[in-house]
Amino acid sequence: MTDFLIVGRGLAASVLMHTFKKHSFSFTAIGNQHLSSCSSVAAGIWNPIVFKRLTKSWLADDLISFLLPFYSDCESEMETSFVKLRAIVKPFTEEQERMLWLRKSETELLNFIKSPMDEQITAEISQCKVPNGYGTVNQAGNINVKLFIESSAAFFSKHIYDDVFDHNLLKIYSDRVCYKYFEFKNIIFCEGFLVKDNPFFNWIPLKPAKGEILTIKMQNFRLKETIFNKNGFILNTGEDEYKAGATYAWDDLSQEPTKRRMNELRLKINQMTDHSYRVVSHEAGIRPSSVDRRPIIGAHPTYSSLFVFNGLGTKGVMLAPYFANNFVNFYLKKEPLNESVHVKRFYHLYGKKEN
Repeated sequence: MTDFLIVGRGLAASVLMHTFKKHSFSFTAIGNQHLSSCSSVAAGIWNPIVFKRLTKSWLADDLISFLLPFYSDCESEMETSFVKLRAIVKPFTEEQERMLWLRKSETELLNFIKSPMDEQITAEISQCKVPNGYGTVNQAGNINVKLFIESSAAFFSKHIYDDVFDHNLLKIYSDRVCYKYFEFKNIIFCEGFLVKDNPFFNWIPLKPAKGEILTIKMQNFRLKETIFNKNGFILNTGEDEYKAGATYAWDDLSQEPTKRRMNELRLKINQMTDHSYRVVSHEAGIRPSSVDRRPIIGAHPTYSSLFVFNGLGTKGVMLAPYFANNFVNFYLKKEPLNESVHVKRFYHLYGKKEN
């Protein structure tokens, strides 16, 4: 009998597939990758710093130390390259911000940020708007999420069914679950914001956030190796090609890009550079953020063979590898899940929403 049925085809599901393989779990994945565009649209940036408060991101040390070996192993196994280490350049808005950055670069953020300007980076951002100097974030970068998912789908092609999962066909028994003609020991749902349509987990409190992003062409633009961040971001993704974003909206959960956000993205770009550009594409996706900004992972309160792996939000690239491993240790070795991500914190909501 197969160990796990994975429902989903995005970043979370792909990371779980690699993690399950590493731990010798058998699995099958079912999902239609076109149902949700969030993962394929994402810029895939990881950043250990929260700029608003200039503090370390939650669990930054643990997440970063796990992230790079995980994705590097995936690159080696799939014989492809989708990870890029890049410094994030943060221009200062005022002298007070610069002084705070300098102080923290010498104390609690010593391993993650730098204040002295670098000649190579200064040359890179010479076409960007940097009126008051800048700081840099180390141990940052991005992955090509779309390439990672597509490569994973090809690598695990014998284990994947491209189909829309029908929750009504799931049968739950004390020692297994059955879907159509297949039997599994367990099922784990990685459906992103579409968990709202899952009758077993539609009670978990997500707070989905729509994001829109532009792919643009910028000829002779010098920004190649770093990510420029000033109330938005610009990063190079290919020959004269860049991604620029992103927006946040909680009142519109359609997956279609909007003219309003197009104008907002253009304004962001204009605040970062005066360099001319041409829009290649405008895309949108729904981030599966949770109400407390922590992942939601663990077993159903009634059915012990049903699990959820969701709520990765804007930091999915950082969170997914570490917590996929945490889940496996929880399942295999009975080690506790991190209390901050355990779905049991929302068990009191179960039954309050009609299934």
